[in-house]
Amino acid sequence: MTDPAIQIAETLQTASINRNPSPTHDINPSTAAFKKQPVTTTPIQYIPVSSSYDDSVSLSSDIVDPSRTIRPIPRRAPLPPLPDLRFEQSYLRSLQGADSWGRIAWITIRDQVLFPLIQGTLWTLALSGWRYWNRGAQFSGRTVGVKIRRWWWQVNNWKIPEA
Repeated sequence: MTDPAIQIAETLQTASINRNPSPTHDINPSTAAFKKQPVTTTPIQYIPVSSSYDDSVSLSSDIVDPSRTIRPIPRRAPLPPLPDLRFEQSYLRSLQGADSWGRIAWITIRDQVLFPLIQGTLWTLALSGWRYWNRGAQFSGRTVGVKIRRWWWQVNNWKIPEA
């Protein structure tokens, strides 16, 4: 016996799936930072200090001191919007120009198989080259890092590898 709450949740989730997404209507905007608005400040209203003890009317003069007010930091030049790296959005955008099943199959194979394979191969080659270069550079040189590394290995009585 399944829980009715789970059945309701499943029904709502299944009903919310868009079976025929449209690349022109279902692509999200670039980022939330696209519509960022700068901070606007309002002038400080100075309340005169009265001699009566009424907190709603009077404030201490050090609270409204203009030299102690918070001023916003000037904004830098706006950065471009972040790219949308979600797969569905980029996949739908690349399918916009597809006019046949063969073109759709090519786009799918390219995005799902070829690009990840090429990216993984290049990343692995880069890491392997870095490890090979770093292994030889760890103890050869006259920089401060090499001197500290050699000192640390000598303190611990470890054998320094030969070049």
